[in-house]
Parts: sequence; C-alpha cells; structure tokens
Amino acid sequence: MQVVSARDITEQKQAQEALQIRENSRRKQSQTLVKLARSKTFQQGNLNAVLREITETAAQTLLVKRVGVWLYNEEHSKIECINLYDVSAKEHSFGNSLSQENYPAYFQALEEERTIAVDDARNDIRTQELSESYLSVLGITSLLDTPIWLEDRLVGVVCHEHIGDIRQWTLEEETFAGSIADFVTLAIEANERNIVQEALRQSEAQFRAIFERSSIGIGLIDMKAKIVDANPVLCDILGYSREELYNKTFTDYISIEKGDLKLYKQLMSGIRTNSATTSRFGFQPSKHQEPFVERHRLEMERRCLHQSGSLVWTHISVSVIPDSNGEPEFFLAMIEDITERKETELKLRASQEAPEVASRAKSEFLTTMSHELRTPLNTIMGLSQLLQQEIVGSLNEKQTEYVSCIYSSGEHLLALINDILDLSKVEAGKEELFLSPLPVSDLCNYAIWTVRDRASEKGLQLTCEIDLQENICIADERRIKQMLLNLLINAIKFTPAGNVSLVVKKVPQGITFTVSDTGIGIDSSQFQFLFEPFKQLDSRLNRQYEGAGLGLAFTRKLARLHGGDVTFTSTLGKGSHFTIFLPNPVLSLVGEDE
Repeated sequence: MQVVSARDITEQKQAQEALQIRENSRRKQSQTLVKLARSKTFQQGNLNAVLREITETAAQTLLVKRVGVWLYNEEHSKIECINLYDVSAKEHSFGNSLSQENYPAYFQALEEERTIAVDDARNDIRTQELSESYLSVLGITSLLDTPIWLEDRLVGVVCHEHIGDIRQWTLEEETFAGSIADFVTLAIEANERNIVQEALRQSEAQFRAIFERSSIGIGLIDMKAKIVDANPVLCDILGYSREELYNKTFTDYISIEKGDLKLYKQLMSGIRTNSATTSRFGFQPSKHQEPFVERHRLEMERRCLHQSGSLVWTHISVSVIPDSNGEPEFFLAMIEDITERKETELKLRASQEAPEVASRAKSEFLTTMSHELRTPLNTIMGLSQLLQQEIVGSLNEKQTEYVSCIYSSGEHLLALINDILDLSKVEAGKEELFLSPLPVSDLCNYAIWTVRDRASEKGLQLTCEIDLQENICIADERRIKQMLLNLLINAIKFTPAGNVSLVVKKVPQGITFTVSDTGIGIDSSQFQFLFEPFKQLDSRLNRQYEGAGLGLAFTRKLARLHGGDVTFTSTLGKGSHFTIFLPNPVLSLVGEDE
C-alpha cells in the first residue's frame, strides 16, 4: 500500500509571486533611477527635455496613467503645471493651475508631509476638495504626490495620478516617487546654474566687447599696481602693445603727485573725502588737477608718459573691483586722452589773460602818466594865475586874454587828466567805495546848483523832482555826486534848447536817478559804442562838442562798483534818458551780515 501526502501551498505560492512582483518592481525602480542618473539629457541642461524624460520614465515604472510636475508661482499662491505626461495619449501638456485659495487642505498637506500617498483620493480629507473640479473629471482614483524642495524651499510637487480601481501604494513606490522628486530638484538646480552661467558668459562677452571697442582706454590692475589687461585704446595712449604692458607697473606710466598714495589708500578703504580732508593729508592739488575721491572711485587729471617720450594729458577714473568677500581685488582704470582739450584750455586761458595783462598795463601807464602830467600842468596854471593877478607886473589887454586862455586850457586839461586817473583806478580794481547814509535832496541840490550856470548860459530849463518816502541813499558821496554831474553836464552839453531834468524814484529793488534832456539824441547804430572809453560818437551834430568820451564809461563803472548799473533810451533829434540804478542798500547789508 502506497501512502501519498498532499499539502495546500496556494498561499505560499501567492506569497512567493507577490514577493517576486515586489522584487521585480524594486529592480525596475532601481534601474529607472540609474538610467535617469546616467541620462545625457541632464548633462545638456534643457529643463523641458529633462522633465519630459522624468515624467515618461516615472509613468512607465509606476504603471500610472499620468505624471505631472507642478511648480509654485512667485507669490506662492498657486501651483502651475509645467509638464504633464499622459500615457494613453503619449502626449505632454502644460498650463493647468490650482490655487491655494480653492484647495487649502491640499496645499497644507504639501507643506507638512514628505509624501502624499492617497489610495482613495476622492474621499481622503487631504484631496477630496479636488474631487469635483479635477479628480472626477479625469477619472483619477488614487494619488501619489511628492513635494519638490529646493534649498529648504517648497517649490512644487510631482503628481502620480492613477486611473481605474483604487490603488494601494507600497512603501517602495513612495520611496521611488520621492527619488523622482529629487531628480526634478536636480534638474531645476542644473537649469538655474545653466541660466546663471549663460548670463555670466553673455556678461563676460559683453564686457569684453565693451573693453575692446571702448573709445577710452581701460586697464585692469592688480593690488600690486601690475597691469593685468589693457584695451587697444590704452595701448595707443601709452604707445605699447598689450603684451608689452602686461605685468608692468601702472604707476610707471603716470605722473605721480604728492599725496597720491594717500588717495589710493582711501580708495581701497572706501573712505569718502573731499578737498578739505585731502589738504589735511598734505596734498594740495592745483585748481585744474584736483582729484575727486569717493567710495570705490578716484578721479583726477594726470599726464601719462608715451613710449616716444612725449607727455599725454589724461583724465583718469579709478574704481575698485572687490572679490567675493568684498575685499579689494583689482583696480579698473578708465583713461581718456584729453591732450587736445588741455591745449585748447591753455590757449584760451592765454588769450583771456593777454587782454587782462594789456588792460592792467594800460591802466598803470595812464596812472603814471596822469601823475607825471599833473606836476608841470599845476606849475603852468599857478604861474598863469600869478600873471592874471599882475603880481609881477601889469599886462596889456592882449596879454591878459592870452594868459586867461592858458589858464582855462589848463583847467580843461587837468579835468581830463583827473577823469583818466579815476577811470584807470576803477579798471585796475584799486578804487574803493566809502558808503554812508546820504540825504538824496542834498545830493540833487548840489548837482543842480553846480550846473545851473551852464544851463542858464544856454537858456535851458533845469528841474529836479524827488519821489521818495525816505530821503536817504547809501552810497559813496564823492562818487554819486560825480555820476550825477557827469550825466547832467552831458545832457546840458548836447541840448541846444529845451530842458534838462533830474528825477529820483524808489523802485522795488533800489533807487533810480534819471537825467532826461531834449537834446540832439543818439543814433541807434551808435548805441554799442556809448559806454566805451575815449569813444566819440560819429554824429554830424556832436562833432562840434568837446570831450574825451570818458564821462559815460566812468559813470557806468562807478554804478556797477556800487552793485548797480546805468541804462538809457534815446531818439535821434528828440533827446535822451540816462538812469543810474543803485540796489537797495538795506537788502545788501542784510545779505552781508548773513
């Protein structure tokens, strides 16, 4: 008799098969991860291509219908799909979005959980709010979502969407999904690095283009003052090739002035300074070469030595380029050739100084000659006066007439010399004013009384009108009288008939003295010569009148010395109006006190 033993091993077989399936799944997941790690797509740095490969590989490995990568927007208020792979359609799409406002529970789960493994997605508290608008529409029953973290920042989520019967996710599948999210993180990081590197390459290319094509010289200099690089313009300015300048000392080609070392030290330390601070360090630059130092920048004008031995005027701007730690690493020198401009400035300065020198020489000559002429002239007038008084003997009628002519001519010449001397003093800047409060009425009465005989001799009507609330004027008494007399005498001299008037008025900014006449007037073509010394106007009517043409020129200079001016209006054949304006003395004194 044979005994046969039978045992039910169905469960064991099922367990072995399940184990084999899980083992195959793990092996497949491992192979997928290795494949992704070795993928050349990652090396190329194209984010869109990498995401396409990741989503396709993940869908095929986990046997889900859809895998999508969703990233937060800048405000972190919603997630937007940047790549979604549909296995059935074998298509990639993008553009959908989910807002935190509409799905707060899901967004909270993304923040708090490493993996959202949801078997029944439509009823799970974390995802049920997605059911009506998203899950049911697409037939999604189970979700396996893994957040994407980048440098401790939640930037998005990888969604694995299962369609069909409810699916229970295994621990291995959750781990695999987490690795897929890590690969997305690596892809984003690589893409950002590529963007930065590309921007850096473009920046370097742009800088090199600017460096090479700049119209001014550019030099890169290390902290030991050695030239690291030089552009073509700088090479032209110095007369050397780039190879010849490399590693040479930059300061060997630039004229150094006292205190420059202090300036460079200030530049490196970033200390703001000004000319006052500079002077404390003992550096006293000239007006046209004064350097300007502020944080990380120094500007100055210096002469550079050309290879030929000639000197080139340059404007130099030196900036500090720091390293990644903020420490000075290089100097960037911007050098502009200003030789032509400097030569023009020197010529212009020389042309400006020449008239000034000539004017000073003329004034000094006139002053000297005026003094030299006065001595013999005073002797002539004194002797002629003695003859007139007949102290040394009686004179006949003809002799008396001649002596009187000598004396009057001497008076006229002495007045002319005094005018020349006064004008030369003003032009030489030696005239000083002695300001004091003066009664306007006294000034006007003095001027009118002095010239009234001249007016009467010509039958002219002489008037004066003062329209002031306060009868006070602050001026130099001798000079204001001289100005009024000059205008009144001129008016009487050039007025054959009619009237001459003096009108004083208060104006908003000061006081005016206006002398008006009904005389010959002035042709408008002669206006430009009116205030020029020694200039007689070319008019048929005024050639008969004597004078050296100094009165109006001197009067305007005195008025401007007071801070005012002389203006006029005139019509040929009808008369003229000359106005002395003196500024408000109260405002002037207040300004000086401040």
